[in-house]
Amino acid sequence: MPESGGIVKREAAGGAGEEIAALIARLYPICRSITGPGVRETLAALAEIHPIDLIEVPTGTKVFDWTVPREWSIRDAYIKDGAGRRIVDFKAHNLHVLNYSVPVEGRFTLAELKPHLYSLPDLPQAIPYRTSYYNENWGFCLPHEQLVSLADATYEVKIESTLSNGSLTLGEIVLKGEIEDEILVSTHTCHPSLANDNLSGLATAIHLARRIGRRRRRHTYRFLFVPGTIGSITWLALNEAKAARIRHGLVITGVGDGGPFTYKRSRRGNAAIDRIAPHVLAAQGERHAVIDFYPYGYDERQYCSPGFDLPVGRISRTPHGEYPEYHTSADNPDFVSVPAIRRAIEVIEEILVAADRNWSPLSRNPKCEPQLGKHGLYRKVAGQTGQQTDELALLWVMSLADGAHSLIDMAERAKLPFERIAQAADALAAHGLLAEGRHADAVD
Repeated sequence: MPESGGIVKREAAGGAGEEIAALIARLYPICRSITGPGVRETLAALAEIHPIDLIEVPTGTKVFDWTVPREWSIRDAYIKDGAGRRIVDFKAHNLHVLNYSVPVEGRFTLAELKPHLYSLPDLPQAIPYRTSYYNENWGFCLPHEQLVSLADATYEVKIESTLSNGSLTLGEIVLKGEIEDEILVSTHTCHPSLANDNLSGLATAIHLARRIGRRRRRHTYRFLFVPGTIGSITWLALNEAKAARIRHGLVITGVGDGGPFTYKRSRRGNAAIDRIAPHVLAAQGERHAVIDFYPYGYDERQYCSPGFDLPVGRISRTPHGEYPEYHTSADNPDFVSVPAIRRAIEVIEEILVAADRNWSPLSRNPKCEPQLGKHGLYRKVAGQTGQQTDELALLWVMSLADGAHSLIDMAERAKLPFERIAQAADALAAHGLLAEGRHADAVD
């Protein structure tokens, strides 16, 4: 049962604005992938904000039906025209190269080259983001208007990359709480030079880790910075016992655009986090949408897979694929909004704090209300207003404190913000009027 004083003063996210902008500017040029030096460089930069433990998982490690792939690194890549000019240049933009391209060097006619060129006819000025992680291939991405203007000539092509035995790098932060039950926060590290997807998620998660690290915690928090799909699968394969302790979780991605928040429910659909997140968003006055789980998207697919079925939802702003800049060079630092990221930090912290504080009170005086006045919890003069104690919240908590209703149950039933109910429960517990009933997460 949380002790009185569980409310803490949380720092204003606004103070982190310049730091967030500087972080995104620093990380944007780094060529990341599911493995390789770009991931480590990114985690090293994040670790300057809050320490991160690195977990290196060797190439060839079996993780359920998957195998950790060879490590990829790239030094240079280009297409040169007959005059020796670089007309497509990896050093100008990371997205120009098909991510995980095998090395290639030679001269190719336009007809030979075209099967290895990728563009977006509907966005002719944008460079697309394309990958070939698990099928050996090579290629270049370029604006469609440039592709259609290429002369029928011979071009010099070089991709200076390596695929070799190495490791897959996971970043992890564990913030110990009063209990071993965990709250998971996960975000993906693999996308190169895409600001909303997912530098916004990385910036949000690392600042949340720093902020939550400064406050009292009931649950243990685990922050994961992992490459998409293979990263979460690898962590789950190596940590099944730890995964069983996860009581609430959020995948964070795409929180830097100007759209309203979108919460995607866990596969369970009725987990505590599936109720807490929308409740907090509404209480915070945020425009938002709530969507049901579907088996596409980000790492929530792995955390919610049948063998784990973890209570992990996803929070973003505009969902992936629903804004034209998605997975293109238009998703650049100018596209994201630092105020939007700062607000995401604030709102997600409120969600996590509510999940951390959710418990099921049991009244020590179940037969009728206790006399709150003698405990200093009731106004001294009947009809007096402006009292400090939130009496309506106190009465709702006592009315539902049967050991089976959690605080989020009470907040929903009372149509009151979770914070008001939590403060009332803390006050009642501090005066010895509440014990803890069943675990708030025993049945979601």
